[in-house]
Amino acid sequence: MAEKLKIISLGGLNEIGKNLTVYEYGGDIIVVDCGMGFPDDDMYGIDVVIPDVSYLIKNQNKIRGIFITHGHEDHIGALPYVLRSVNAPIYATRMSAGLIKLKLEEHRLLDRTRLITCEAGQIVKAGKFSVEFIHVNHSIADAVAFAIKCPVGTCVHTGDFKIDATPIQGGMMDLARLGELGKEGVLALLADSTNVEKPGYTRSERSVGASFDGLFRGCEERIIVTTFASNVDRIQQIIDVAARYGRKVAVTGRSMENVMKVSTELGYMSVPDGILMDLNHIKSLPKNRVCIITTGSQGETMSALTRMAFNTHRQVDLLPGDRVIISASAIPGNENAIGNVVNELYRKGVEVMNERDLALHVSGHACQEELKIVHSLVKPKFFIPVHGEQRMLQIHGKLAREMGMDPNQILISDIGRVIEITPGSARLAGTVTAGQVFVDGYGVGDVGSVVLRDRRHLAEDGMIVVALSMSGENGELVSGPDIITRGFVYVKESEGLLEELRQVALEAIRGTNTRTDWSAVKGAIKGDLSGYLYKKTKRSPMILPVIMEV
Repeated sequence: MAEKLKIISLGGLNEIGKNLTVYEYGGDIIVVDCGMGFPDDDMYGIDVVIPDVSYLIKNQNKIRGIFITHGHEDHIGALPYVLRSVNAPIYATRMSAGLIKLKLEEHRLLDRTRLITCEAGQIVKAGKFSVEFIHVNHSIADAVAFAIKCPVGTCVHTGDFKIDATPIQGGMMDLARLGELGKEGVLALLADSTNVEKPGYTRSERSVGASFDGLFRGCEERIIVTTFASNVDRIQQIIDVAARYGRKVAVTGRSMENVMKVSTELGYMSVPDGILMDLNHIKSLPKNRVCIITTGSQGETMSALTRMAFNTHRQVDLLPGDRVIISASAIPGNENAIGNVVNELYRKGVEVMNERDLALHVSGHACQEELKIVHSLVKPKFFIPVHGEQRMLQIHGKLAREMGMDPNQILISDIGRVIEITPGSARLAGTVTAGQVFVDGYGVGDVGSVVLRDRRHLAEDGMIVVALSMSGENGELVSGPDIITRGFVYVKESEGLLEELRQVALEAIRGTNTRTDWSAVKGAIKGDLSGYLYKKTKRSPMILPVIMEV
């Protein structure tokens, strides 16, 4: 029986971010992307979310390489965590490799990782696979799609892309190569679904430059611009327009400084001589000679713009009349955080310009017409929509049907589902272990769903500790019970309720048959207090009985 090609997404389906796709054939595995996701509001204390890679750890000896489409966090952010338990060479283009290198240095993993730099047009052999790098446009330099070949056939994996006929650098997406592959015959297309709900075409990155020009021309105040740190072309346009109007540029925010360092070293950004200035020195210049580029377009708590807004930035004090340009759109879920920062900016008398007022941001993802162009060029036998929530995957499937594709040849998968493909068939087969692993500080995976449930419980209802001392010989109550509350009620105003709870706890202890069975005593206290509190307050705080044996 002929070997099947297996395609397994361990992240990036039914969610935004956390992209990781496994291709497996004949004892060889290659991995495409290794991204992280951001925690939901109810994931208290969680810093980032990464894919569960148990399957890769189990099949460690089959992995021939990790191939990276581009350097955004949702495609490279999980690498430092995954590489602790999975050892494989990483193949990436120069910009992506530069950003990965920074990340691995920070986690002290660079010395034990093989990081191989590739160019668009290059083909890499990886076991029974060959992977061709194909240039695409996106909101970060050096993004690529992959043509992945194995004896079953060719798969085209687009990564994140748009079609930009007038990009700032790097030339237009290599549609000609996709057309050639389509003529040769493509078994499966895995395409980005992020913007599939939007009709038409995504505007060119160059269109943002005209908006910047209008905002810089004639402005006599300081200008502060915030954008995504990874959008090198956007930063280049800001620097160019600042230079045009005689402004010096200072940069603040760690991720912005890191990206600028990598992109200038690699030649993806050209900064005119004498334009960049240290943030501490720029204060001495007149207002109309100053431009500050900063992180914080998403209202992140510790970002430079948020610190400026709330007066905690050590070097920049915002002044009435300053012009703040927000050159980014809100990532879903960040609207409130951005709103808080914008309100604070208005309170300071700052003039805020955002994409609602002007064309200050364009997406890096293809809209419907661009997706149709790629579908018609590639002409795949099977189609697997990726990178999107359920509605996006379904709408992308509908778009393929409208282009004449047989519904039976469109597979909408889920994380952990195995897609088995032969030259004549594709089906959803079994499942492998998949899901979310939570990173909290230095801990990876030690906070599970039970800990999160407890944190949620504490956040919503608070906690009551019942402390008592009992004799180890006969179970007599020596002291207590004392009632301590956190996040439940304010003690001074609720002394009566706390005394009632003390009495309920006493009754529970007295009613326990075997006083020396501490777990039975704890269970009785917990059960009686819970019932009483719910009747009295309609709240269910976490109850922790603590017994000291004397």
